[in-house]
Amino acid sequence: MTSFFLAVGALGALVLVAQIVLGAAGVGHDASHELGHGGDGAHAGDALLLLGIRPLAAGALFFGLAGFAAAAARLPGWASVAIGAAAGLVATASVAALMRALLRLEDDGTLQIAGAVGLPATVYLRVPGGRSGAGKVHLTLQNRIVEYQAVTAQQDIPTGASVVVIDVVGPDTVEVAPTPSDGEIFDATP
Repeated sequence: MTSFFLAVGALGALVLVAQIVLGAAGVGHDASHELGHGGDGAHAGDALLLLGIRPLAAGALFFGLAGFAAAAARLPGWASVAIGAAAGLVATASVAALMRALLRLEDDGTLQIAGAVGLPATVYLRVPGGRSGAGKVHLTLQNRIVEYQAVTAQQDIPTGASVVVIDVVGPDTVEVAPTPSDGEIFDATP
């Protein structure tokens, strides 16, 4: 019975070491594909996280170690298997939870200009009216202060004026309109 536990534990350890070595060498795949989602939080496939290679390998390793220890302590065969299974399940669930938590830390940090629509901004360089040229605005987007070129279909907007982004015109250009005064209803549709 002890050789069975050693074989299962060695197989789990071999798979984990191979994953570490191959990962360090740049060979492998994106863990988010293994786990069934892109790291974007809760997903319908989260229950399947236990079926990833890393959690199953960790489960096999701990099943083998705990089962071997129980068998070495001269516990009955059924007790050794039960202890090994419990340790394997705990290890599998723990590694799956750790992988899920690590994937949630992923963030590419790329600014998404589309998120600027509806946000307030301040004119940094005068915005010429009638879309006759581009000025510049500063706004807070994704917790960063950013500068974009700005155009407006209305009349000139002077430096320092408060505006609202109403559309995205290009990869680094937004359309703005003066901030509505109190009581005025603002329509953000272009």
